[in-house]
Amino acid sequence: MPYVEASLPPRPRGAIRIATWNINSVRLRIGLLQRLATETDADVICLQETKATNDVFPAEAIAAMGYPHQHFQGDKGYNGVAILSRLALDARGRRLWAGKEDSRHVEATLPGGIELHCVYVPAGGDVPDPARNEKFAHKLAFLDELAGDWGGVDRAARRILVGDLNVAPLENDVWSHRQLLDVVSHTPAETKRFDAILSAHGWVDAVRRLHPEPRRVYTWWSYRNRDWRGSDRGRRLDHVWLSKPLAERLASAWVLKGARDWPQGSDHVPVVVDIAQPRR
Repeated sequence: MPYVEASLPPRPRGAIRIATWNINSVRLRIGLLQRLATETDADVICLQETKATNDVFPAEAIAAMGYPHQHFQGDKGYNGVAILSRLALDARGRRLWAGKEDSRHVEATLPGGIELHCVYVPAGGDVPDPARNEKFAHKLAFLDELAGDWGGVDRAARRILVGDLNVAPLENDVWSHRQLLDVVSHTPAETKRFDAILSAHGWVDAVRRLHPEPRRVYTWWSYRNRDWRGSDRGRRLDHVWLSKPLAERLASAWVLKGARDWPQGSDHVPVVVDIAQPRR
């Protein structure tokens, strides 16, 4: 099963463990970040929606957790992304999409030449009509540019893209495909663009490689639903993508479902993968 309720199993020998999580405020949930680090023993943790400008990002507290290598970018509001690592990082800056100076991407290189991208795609508001909803129009433009950005890029490179991509692309990535076809995150306009991004670079969806459909997998459950377990009306919005050379070394992929019950937890839960060390 792709879900675990508590600690993950030990990693395969020599593998790199990477976790990604929309933390929904790193300062508010700094204690839960420590819990994630302890329970997963991740080498690298990528965060989205940190809600912290660079001057107030809790870098020292995170370094004390064992993650001294950090690359983060934040601004006021609901954005902000970060890569936190026990391993040395070569920070590569960030990219901007769809004409906005927001903090939705950071990039770094890990040992072994692994290129890591942490991305936070805009949610898109509530109305799935770009003519009536500027937020949705921005999201579609963002996805279009993501696809174009990866077109023609070397597919043989060791490359990882993780993050809250705010799209549940497959029928079994949502609690009801039929009822959510006109709900932002699962509309055809979004899922077609999602497929275009995957195809543009030959990305491999890590979770679905090991846990294919028709198995249902979710990473987000709304705060509005108090009995989230009972109704299980979730969506798979958080993803790990691997270029083909790394996909061949994918050892495990998990969704830490139990994190949804952590006190004052995020509405998202972490996704964790183990990747065998690539040959140089």
